[in-house]
Amino acid sequence: MFKTLLSLTALATSASSFANGAPNDMERIVVSGSRVIESIDEVPASITVISKKQIEAHLKVNPELQSLLAQMVPGLAPDTGSSSNTGQSLRGRAPLVMIDGVPQSTPLRNGSLGVKTIDPSALARIEVIKGATSVYGNGASGGIINYITKQATTKDTHEGLVSVSSRFSAVKVEESAGARVSAAVNGKVKSFDYLVTASYEENGVQRDAQGDILGLQYGLSDAETQNYFTKLGYEFDEQKRLEFSYNYFSSQQKTDLGDVPGDINQGQKTYAIHVPEALQKRGKPQGPDGNENITVKYTDTNIFANSQMTLDVYSQDIENVFFFSLNLANPDEGYEGGQSIIRSEKRGARATFNSVFDFENVEARFIYGIDALQDTTSQPLVDGRVWVPEMDMDSVAGFLQTKWVINDDIIVKAGVRRESIDLSVDDYETLKLCISATQCSIPLQVKGDTIDYDATTYNVAVKYNLSDAFSPFFNYSQGSDITDVGRLLRAATVDDIGLIQTEASIIDNYEVGFTSIFDQVRIEVAAYRSTSELGTTNSFNEVTGVYEPVRAPQEIWGYEGIVDYRVSDTLSLMATYSYVEGKDTQSDTYLGSRQISPPKATANINWQPLDTLSFTVSYLHVGDRKRFSPNADGDYVGDQGPISSYNLINLSGQYQLAESWNAFMGIENLFNSDYYPARAQAYTYGGYNIKGLGTTATLGVSYSF
Repeated sequence: MFKTLLSLTALATSASSFANGAPNDMERIVVSGSRVIESIDEVPASITVISKKQIEAHLKVNPELQSLLAQMVPGLAPDTGSSSNTGQSLRGRAPLVMIDGVPQSTPLRNGSLGVKTIDPSALARIEVIKGATSVYGNGASGGIINYITKQATTKDTHEGLVSVSSRFSAVKVEESAGARVSAAVNGKVKSFDYLVTASYEENGVQRDAQGDILGLQYGLSDAETQNYFTKLGYEFDEQKRLEFSYNYFSSQQKTDLGDVPGDINQGQKTYAIHVPEALQKRGKPQGPDGNENITVKYTDTNIFANSQMTLDVYSQDIENVFFFSLNLANPDEGYEGGQSIIRSEKRGARATFNSVFDFENVEARFIYGIDALQDTTSQPLVDGRVWVPEMDMDSVAGFLQTKWVINDDIIVKAGVRRESIDLSVDDYETLKLCISATQCSIPLQVKGDTIDYDATTYNVAVKYNLSDAFSPFFNYSQGSDITDVGRLLRAATVDDIGLIQTEASIIDNYEVGFTSIFDQVRIEVAAYRSTSELGTTNSFNEVTGVYEPVRAPQEIWGYEGIVDYRVSDTLSLMATYSYVEGKDTQSDTYLGSRQISPPKATANINWQPLDTLSFTVSYLHVGDRKRFSPNADGDYVGDQGPISSYNLINLSGQYQLAESWNAFMGIENLFNSDYYPARAQAYTYGGYNIKGLGTTATLGVSYSF
């Protein structure tokens, strides 16, 4: 397999921060993906760093983090155009989403809403670490998306920023205008510093290229989004610091519209219209309903000789409300459908130590510590029925990561993590669900139990900074994953939880790549392969009408590449390409689009003709993926619909009106491309066949003080 990887001519990103200065500025970028701050040129792995400048530029076009990540991160699937990131895998597997290292995903019952957990205006940068990793524990089979929040100024002063904007359809303005306001203040008084950000946004209706309102399933039309973030810090002295942070996020669709359902197999889109109250979107407003995070962190940079200590405790409460679905019907008990909620409570504590020692021509770093996590997750229905019973997970892990820098140009990393997990589930009964009058699942009494998982995972990596022209690396890492046990429990076909195939999946991830710098050009490439003995795919049961999990061995492979060219002090270009493919190796069949995304290419041009004026043009190409054949009726099922290519171009710009005033604009889908997003083409499940946004404009102004 490695001969195959090495023979690939188009490869991928090992680390990227686009158009943020000269290409060799990358060496000065620091990342915290290994749980300590380190220079990115000493990281032998694929990392994408999205800077504050890039976040702000994309915010002028689209405020959704999904859209930003899809544009900036090779290997991440295209934007879904909705509030859900289901199908937006990272290198064919699920990423773990975090805010400052605190997990936001709900891996025990993955509802794929973790990407939308904070407003971009609160972020200083985003770090994306690709490939299976156990550095942060369960749920990172595809890698890590870590949102790094802003810090208060280090000067003894006070600063602030207020931004107001409106976003509307340029195809048909009627009812589409929304409003957004965000504000931030921060400052420092002696040893105390503070940062407070707040944002509030109300969307109008969202329209496709034909002017029709987009379908409502996971839709963003009429969505109301609020985010309030606070970070308070106190420095006892130059070495000791205590920090408290709080994040509140809510984003719910509150609409009086109703869907006109279509069928992707027939080429018919789902769209929304005004309808009588009886036909409007049923149930509670869908989306995150006031999710909260609290973190307290204490740092001592010299706890003992050459050693730093970081202690943090955190809590998280999540309630994600899903759409009303007729597939959750049970006519025998009077239920015409149902609406589910994923509830998750996490309580965690972590102790991380970082010791550095210098030997002759060798710098040795040892990162070690203990993680503890309690995660209670369930998925009840709003009407009181229990779809996924409460799962109580207690996890304790110890880890050691070593890093050796030899002669300043050879970096060797090796590490081990030992994790012990207890997962408890009480006795429960699976739900009787009817997709039609004749297609119903059979309820089953299941005996509960406590399942023990003990896993030891390893990683080793080498990077050789031979020269600017060629810095190769090799990386092998393992991840231990018990993702989406809830999906297995709710589709149980045996009467004892001990008989359900809930074993942890060990993912082996292999990667090779290199970085090359020539004057103002930086090239980064990598190729990867990951294998797992137990994957999670779905198979449609034609008798019950239920999609049931299938755990079978999987192999996923791919390559990515980036070229970053600083043409001049005022003009920079960046282009990427990524390809991923995967198979169920037991049946020798391709994996569906829930995991595998089509090829993706992006380009970004940044131009600053004047000190007061700048523009960004971004281009996205999503390629074809047509791996499956229709059934006997000529229809595609599950996530196996054929994907045809499409292209999108966005434009943004800003102009400094005065010392403290900036005006900005953004246009999404500049040429009004009429298309279905990749997920909408591939997913044949009802309600997903929704077209992408037509031309949408943003106008705004900001004031800093």
